[in-house]
Amino acid sequence: MDDEAIKLLFGKTITGLELKDDQLTLTLEDRVKLKLRDNVRSCCESRYMGTDDNLADHIGSQLLGVRVLDAPDQDAGGDVHEVQFLIIDTDKGGLTISNHVEHNGYYGGFDIEAEIE
Repeated sequence: MDDEAIKLLFGKTITGLELKDDQLTLTLEDRVKLKLRDNVRSCCESRYMGTDDNLADHIGSQLLGVRVLDAPDQDAGGDVHEVQFLIIDTDKGGLTISNHVEHNGYYGGFDIEAEIE
């Protein structure tokens, strides 16, 4: 993740949030978009993103930070289920997106990529 480029967006107001097709898109003031996704792709695995948070709760808040936290692997009945949290810090609290990868043990890992438009 390009931390220096993202830091330039800190303090901007979030005007839209969308979690779709394994990508979180933050629309910021001035129509700037910050797209965050797990860029690793291998065969024989399943990747997906999700959240229990209400995205709408963070619209109108200021972006204060973006960070990644590893979580313990989940029991997947013989396979490996890795989880990594993508935390979007705002002045209304943190928005937590969970990144998941289920695989047979030979693949896995995460590489959160940021794209600014």
